[in-house]
Amino acid sequence: MVALTLASAPAGSLSGQTREPRPASSYATAVGTPLRAIIVFGDPYNGDELYDAKITVAEIVRGEEAWQMVKAASPKNMSPPAAMEYLLARVRFEFSARTSPEHYSYALDQAQFTAMSVDGKPYASAVLAGPLKPALHATLRSRDSAEGWVAFLVPRGDHTPLMLFREDVGSVIHEGNGSIFKLYDEKSPAPGRAKAS
Repeated sequence: MVALTLASAPAGSLSGQTREPRPASSYATAVGTPLRAIIVFGDPYNGDELYDAKITVAEIVRGEEAWQMVKAASPKNMSPPAAMEYLLARVRFEFSARTSPEHYSYALDQAQFTAMSVDGKPYASAVLAGPLKPALHATLRSRDSAEGWVAFLVPRGDHTPLMLFREDVGSVIHEGNGSIFKLYDEKSPAPGRAKAS
């Protein structure tokens, strides 16, 4: 069993009063800012093991520039449907055990990432005949890291999309709401390229 705990989660109300839920964009992590989380592996034989994860959206590219990158990856890749465009996120994932010896490895795959609107509507992942390289796919041991591209299709008119990371893949069990990232530059939420400074 695996659980993910955010190192800093949004504060909730303890007074018992009903409050409107905060929009995800208000606590989503900005491009270039690492999100720190704790991944907990547990079983009856080894007990719980805590691992630190640091996830960073290092760069985003969308619009015509993203399409040119997708086309360069493979001539078999299709152009985006009408009213949609490619949005590419270069994600860095760092993984390390808090104790030794460590018994677990972590399977990371781009299917764990979903683009969505600010109101939580999920967008389709881009199915590419030839993926961009490096693709985000790795089995990580402690002190390993991986970096690669994740591709989405988003509406041209959505200038403030978000990305959700969930750690549940295959037999892994997810607890919590996942981790949310901005797929736009806060200073200039317009299509183009944003890179960590």
